Amino acid sequence: MERISIQQLKQRAQAQPQPFEIHAQLETISVRTSKGGKPFLEARLADAADHLVVRAWEDTALYPALGNLAGGDFVALRASWTRSDFGVEPKDASAHVLSAEEIEAVLRGPEELRRRQAEDYAAIEDFVRDMTDPRLRGLGQLYLERFGERFRRTAAARNYHHARRGGLVEHVAQMMRSANAICGVYPALNRDLLLTGVLFHDCGKLWENVYQERGFEMPYTEVGELLGHIPAGMELANRLWRDLMESPAAAAWQGQRPESDLVRLHLLHLIGSHHGEYEFGSPVLPRTPEAAALHYVDNLDAKLEMFTQGYAVAAPLAKNVFERVRPLPANLVRPLPKFGEEGT
Repeated sequence: MERISIQQLKQRAQAQPQPFEIHAQLETISVRTSKGGKPFLEARLADAADHLVVRAWEDTALYPALGNLAGGDFVALRASWTRSDFGVEPKDASAHVLSAEEIEAVLRGPEELRRRQAEDYAAIEDFVRDMTDPRLRGLGQLYLERFGERFRRTAAARNYHHARRGGLVEHVAQMMRSANAICGVYPALNRDLLLTGVLFHDCGKLWENVYQERGFEMPYTEVGELLGHIPAGMELANRLWRDLMESPAAAAWQGQRPESDLVRLHLLHLIGSHHGEYEFGSPVLPRTPEAAALHYVDNLDAKLEMFTQGYAVAAPLAKNVFERVRPLPANLVRPLPKFGEEGT
């Protein structure tokens, strides 16, 4: 039986049953009851790139197989998969616990994803290294030095965009590329400040959306719930800035312009305003060109990722038209191919 990822399963599942095997971590499992009083198990599975909710009814072989497992276990799930109005569903399914070698393969994730995230992290390091302002360069390097490992296993969100282990690295790297390009078109923008704002804008998610070291569970935390990633990110940036200013290198920065505390203040503003609106969680509205640019670059990258993921899973409604994938506002339409290229 062919083994594929959860993301590939969502892409390939059809109305007619197809046999596939997936390897994933069992995040949660709970007993539920249908409206008709029939008990079933609801399991949330995750691998390096995606999630899947599977339901097992009491009168199927999958029910006792999943019932003997616990959250955190790594499992192989074999089934004939179909797509219906309720999503992707398994038929004639069986499950067993993975071996240690198989678990390591699941944790590493698909080779293409590992390669892409490694390239993205290297790009982030390069952007930081190339900054002209020694204070912002030093701050970025200190952040990556202290929290790089945690950064690599943090998602950009729980749902909707880059909602996977390492997704924040992908999101930040692409935003840095966009911000760097925009600075070439609008040279009045403070490039070092904008790139540092991109690096730090979601740094609070290292506590709000971080995955376990050896798993795909994203636990809720008191920091995430009581503060949220924007206040937590501002606090982290402040803490690292104070540590940087107490380092031996800081002595050479006395008298530099703009003054160091003003640089810190503008960076905090970028973090605080990047959602763009009070109703979306920003404690302050964008009040500088760099803050506005950061907000739109963030929103653009998130939206384009939603389209990419949406095309991968949306059911077709007509030729080149696909059903809506939330939170996008309407049905999807296949994009126009570039001149001379075939549409796919």
